[in-house]
Amino acid sequence: MNPVDIIIIGAGPAGLACALEAKKHGLDSLTIDQGSVADAIRRFPINMTFFSTPELLAIGGVPFLSSGFRPTRVECVRYYQMVAKHFNLPMKQQTLVMGLRKVTDGFEVSTKDGTYLGRNVVMATGYFDTPNRFDVPGSDLPKVHRYYSEPYAYEGRNVVVVGGKNSAVETALDLFRAGAKVTLIHRGKKLSEGVKYWILPDIENRIKAGDVRGLFETTVKSIKPGSVIVEGLHNEELPNDALFVMIGYRPELNLLKQLGVAIDDSSLAPVHDSSSMQTNIAGIYVAGSLAAGKFNNRIFIENGRMHGAIIVESVLRSR
Repeated sequence: MNPVDIIIIGAGPAGLACALEAKKHGLDSLTIDQGSVADAIRRFPINMTFFSTPELLAIGGVPFLSSGFRPTRVECVRYYQMVAKHFNLPMKQQTLVMGLRKVTDGFEVSTKDGTYLGRNVVMATGYFDTPNRFDVPGSDLPKVHRYYSEPYAYEGRNVVVVGGKNSAVETALDLFRAGAKVTLIHRGKKLSEGVKYWILPDIENRIKAGDVRGLFETTVKSIKPGSVIVEGLHNEELPNDALFVMIGYRPELNLLKQLGVAIDDSSLAPVHDSSSMQTNIAGIYVAGSLAAGKFNNRIFIENGRMHGAIIVESVLRSR
């Protein structure tokens, strides 16, 4: 089997940008994803609207047309899938990568469906597949959710949302507006300063009016089938039908560790040269939010899509 120039693991915007740059410069590539194109965006809340305007999300020189000033989740998924199809990017979807090792001609990528060889590998797997740890007794109950899609099943029910950033705030507001009885629990004294400026007054007013109960400087102590016990500034047992733990996600690093890629202990980011996105292992690159580790608010689609050009330039220089 002859190796391709670049194997890209992850078919989100950053991974697609790498594949497009490779094709533009005559390099062979193969993109592998355990889901579909833009799979993480597909799993975002159903009614989500992006903060960015369409031109800041566009890749490959293809205009991104949106019905509004800011695109919706559905528009983003359709756009990225259309771009991948338009350029006929070589793709293996619904294919889980299980192993990664160095071989004579480059790197061997093992999947459940077969093995592929690449002279270079780009890891563009993002962070959305691995929620941050929430080690609380009862966290394995069926009513505990680490992802949020839509509110309608929770009308009239007691729902707890844990977290103090955008995902928690937006989840709490969406549930409230669908008729749920919402309690927002956050360990900090106040909500994160990073909460979107047009959303922050909304949640603050809902809490002030008593529409959403806000429990600050409080954590979840344990979870029972019909209640949640909290401690801290508030110590009580809350009636509860569902609990959404919206405290963020972290990168999955096992594949990189298999190769000996250095990981920064404080950020969990793969150590890499920002001028090339190459790690300490020659031929292994990182792209998109994975490069920021747990600080995934530092790399978005807007700047992560730029990594493709940087990486392909480095690959071309090393040939």
